[in-house]
Amino acid sequence: MATKSTSKKSAPKKAAKPTVKKADQYNDPTHNYLRYWDGRDYEHAAEQIAIRRLIGDKHFRHAADIGGGYGRLCVFLSEFSDKVTLAEPSQQQLDIGKEFLKDHPEVDRLLTQADDLKFKDGSLDLITMIRVMHHLPDPKAEFAELARVLSDDGYLILEVANYAHGRNRIKHALKGKKLPTEPVDIRSEHNKRDEEIAFVNHNPKTVIKQLAHAGLKVEKTLSVSNLRSPGLKKLVPKSAMLTVEKALQQALAKTYFGPSVFFLVKKAK
Repeated sequence: MATKSTSKKSAPKKAAKPTVKKADQYNDPTHNYLRYWDGRDYEHAAEQIAIRRLIGDKHFRHAADIGGGYGRLCVFLSEFSDKVTLAEPSQQQLDIGKEFLKDHPEVDRLLTQADDLKFKDGSLDLITMIRVMHHLPDPKAEFAELARVLSDDGYLILEVANYAHGRNRIKHALKGKKLPTEPVDIRSEHNKRDEEIAFVNHNPKTVIKQLAHAGLKVEKTLSVSNLRSPGLKKLVPKSAMLTVEKALQQALAKTYFGPSVFFLVKKAK
């Protein structure tokens, strides 16, 4: 007599959840990041002032601007480095950069993601990552990669979109609320969808802890774009704004006053 099988039927496998692909506005042909900077001369110059102050008279072998768009800062960085690489995840931005950087053979272009950088361990002695953190709600993987490719004596200049800026501090104080330590999604309600690219502001104190977890230490801090205001830019000459900006960057650093905070970072010893 045949023995009746008591084995249970295998449960049907669940269909694999489709991977959500984040929309990339920087590959959108209707979004020209080069044109975004029209009318933002003050912000651009304020960032150059900050970088120059943090670098000083140092010179480097190989610098990379991570998420550098079309190469807005790469020509400036070539003043401080023999070789500069524009490391950017958007092919469209690299294509725009080909024209923008055509007279600068010292600048290479590389298609790569900040969480999977196509550089050898310890191969970069200057890294800048400006206006990228607002797309990174959780920068753990990116910080690990930055630590990996940074040389032992190298420098990282990291810009943080700052939720703890002056106006927010006043707003929270008036409401009797503490500033959040976690990133704050500042997208409009319409754009708060999984397929939309992240846009967050960070608490600088939290970022310092995240950097430390990746083996990176903040050595200097600057408060940047302290006078960022469309109304003010219409009333005050750019030269006057930049004179004040230069004076305020270090004076307001400890208060994280400006909408951008710049950190000078090294590997922890």
